[in-house]
Amino acid sequence: MPQPTARDWLSIVTLGVIWGATFMVVTLALEGYGPVTVACARTAIGALVLSVIAKAAGSRALPRPERRLMAHIVAIGILSTALPFFLLSWGQQSVPSAFAGLSMAAVPLFVLPLAHFAVAGEALTRRKAVGFLIGFVGTAILIGPDALRGDAATLPRLACIGAALCYAVSSVIVRRCPPIDPLTLAASSLIVGSAVMIPAMLMTEGVPQPAAPRTMIAILVLGAVPTAFATLLRISVIRSAGPSFLTLVNYQVPPWSLAFGALVLGEALPGRFFAALALILAGLAISQAARRDRIVSAKRSNR
Repeated sequence: MPQPTARDWLSIVTLGVIWGATFMVVTLALEGYGPVTVACARTAIGALVLSVIAKAAGSRALPRPERRLMAHIVAIGILSTALPFFLLSWGQQSVPSAFAGLSMAAVPLFVLPLAHFAVAGEALTRRKAVGFLIGFVGTAILIGPDALRGDAATLPRLACIGAALCYAVSSVIVRRCPPIDPLTLAASSLIVGSAVMIPAMLMTEGVPQPAAPRTMIAILVLGAVPTAFATLLRISVIRSAGPSFLTLVNYQVPPWSLAFGALVLGEALPGRFFAALALILAGLAISQAARRDRIVSAKRSNR
């Protein structure tokens, strides 16, 4: 098992901050653009940046056509970029950025039952099942009791949870994907997402017009930093320390999203947010206890 270095730990913290701040930046971008435009710009800018980097690194932005591989890439592109980016942007028109960030904590929990049926060696053990159930209760608390009465925020909240489910499904598809260079996979999935979102934007919201400087900067940041740069950093961590080590970032995104939402945007944080966060992170910790112990052991042996 690869042993994490000090650089890997710094990268994990950096990823947590970047992905935790993403929801705040989406809220800023929505001040001047519609949700489809925000999702489209994020996808297209990320695709452009990663395609240029892939070419400079000697990789291919798009792999050679092969039916099974291309089917996986199309599914990953839709479920990891186009659809969740739109669901989050649409949902954040009505819910705080902190809520959207908290909903992402459910991604690894959703993966547990999906991987049980779709990935060899990922059986849903008793410990994982207990962790999933605890996290599921936390997710239900996050959505809130008003959802049973069908209040105006119910669908936006469910959209954010739906985005988390999209990420979970796409991560399982990635595990089943035929061998492919990670940079090529990242660039090609964003190209697929762009191919979906650009026509959708033109049909629904039209060609984007100039907006306030803060809004346009937010759009550029979304495509360049959490979409393109963070992808490169994620690939670097996986290659250096392994995919299991990357799971530690799941514990960081929700607290950072709460912090940015409250301190920068001045969002009110209901008590149920903290109760939901505690339960979701507890469920995640229980379900990933064995994996976390291996990571800590590797760190100690590296000293």
